[in-house]
Amino acid sequence: MIDNSLPRPSPAKIKERNPNLSLCSRLNSHRNLSKSLKNQRNRQMGTFTALTRSLGHRCVKKSKSNNLPNLYIYSNGHQYQTHRTLILESLSYESVRLRRLSDSDSGIVEVNLDRPAAKNSIGKEMLRGLRNAFETIESDESAQVVLICSSVPKVFCAGADLKERKTMTPSEVQNFVNSLRSTFSFIEALRVPTIAVIEGVALGGGLEMALSCDLRICGEDAVLGLPETGLAIIPGAGGTQRLPRLVGKSLAKELIFTGRKIGGREYANGYSCYVSGLANYSVPASEAHSKALEIAREIIQKGPIAIRMAKKAINEGLEIDLPSALELEEECYEQILNTKDRLEGLAAFAEKRKPRYRGE
Repeated sequence: MIDNSLPRPSPAKIKERNPNLSLCSRLNSHRNLSKSLKNQRNRQMGTFTALTRSLGHRCVKKSKSNNLPNLYIYSNGHQYQTHRTLILESLSYESVRLRRLSDSDSGIVEVNLDRPAAKNSIGKEMLRGLRNAFETIESDESAQVVLICSSVPKVFCAGADLKERKTMTPSEVQNFVNSLRSTFSFIEALRVPTIAVIEGVALGGGLEMALSCDLRICGEDAVLGLPETGLAIIPGAGGTQRLPRLVGKSLAKELIFTGRKIGGREYANGYSCYVSGLANYSVPASEAHSKALEIAREIIQKGPIAIRMAKKAINEGLEIDLPSALELEEECYEQILNTKDRLEGLAAFAEKRKPRYRGE
C-alpha cells in the first residue's frame, strides 16, 4: 500500500521525469521514492536519539565529577527525572542552582542565587536561569515547598544589573523588564508554596522577587527597599502592585516615593520588615534559613493536594468579589473530596497515628 502520511511528488512531476512511464511504473516509482524518504527519516531519528543519549550520559558524568548528585536526590522511581534535571543544570546557568533535599526533608527544593561578583543582581543570563529553575520545579511532581536562598553572604539580591542595563536600548530595557515581571508572576503562580529567605540586601528587583513569594523570612541584618524612583524610574516587575497589597496603600506609597529602606530590626519610626508586614518572621542574623526550613518541614507534613488547593483559593480569591471567592473555595474543596489523602487523614486521626500522605 502507498503510505499517504509521507510527502510525495505529484503525478505531474513523476510524469515529467519520464513521460513514457505506464501507470504501474509510475506507482512503483512512487513507492520506491516513499521508501527512500522513510529510510532517510529513520536514519535521522536514529542519529538524534544517539545524540540525546550521548548528551545525557556526558552531562550526568560531568555532574558526578562536580559532586552534583548530592544536590539531586531521588528515589528509584524518579531516576528519569534525576537525569533530566541533571542535564538541565549542566547546560544551564552558574548563577542559579537547584538543590533538592532528601530523607525526611524530601519535597523541599532550594533555589540558590549565586552571583557574588554582582551581589546577585539580575542580568539576562541570571533571568534565564531563574525561569529555567522554576519551570523545572513546576513540572516536578515531587516538589512540595520551594525556598529561594542566596549563597552570597549578606546579600539576597541587589536588584537589576545596572551595568548591563546601561548598555541596553530603550526597547531592550522594556523587553527585559517585561520578562522579569513575567518570571516573578510565574513564581507567584507556582502550585507549591514559596519562601524567600532574606539575609542582607533585597533591593529593587530583589525585593520584587521576594514579594512574589508566599512567605518571607528575614534576618535582622536584612535591608529591603524599592529605590527605583531615585533612578528616575518606577518598580516595574510587580513592586507597585504587590507591595500595597501586602503592607497597605499608604505605606507602600511612602516607601516607593522616598525609596526608603526597611531593615530587619525596628527603627525609630517603628518600621521593620516584620512590623510593616513585609516579612512573616524577623530572626537573628544568619538564622533566616533555619527558620524557613522549620516552616517548610511543617508544610511537607500536610496533604500536598490540600496545600495546592489552599494556595489557589487564597491567591485567586483575593482578586475577585467575596461571593465569587466563596464559589472558588467550594470548587477547590471539591478537588480534594475524592483523594486518597483525605481518606488517609481520617484513618490516621481515628487510629491516632501520623498520616502518610502521597499526593493522591
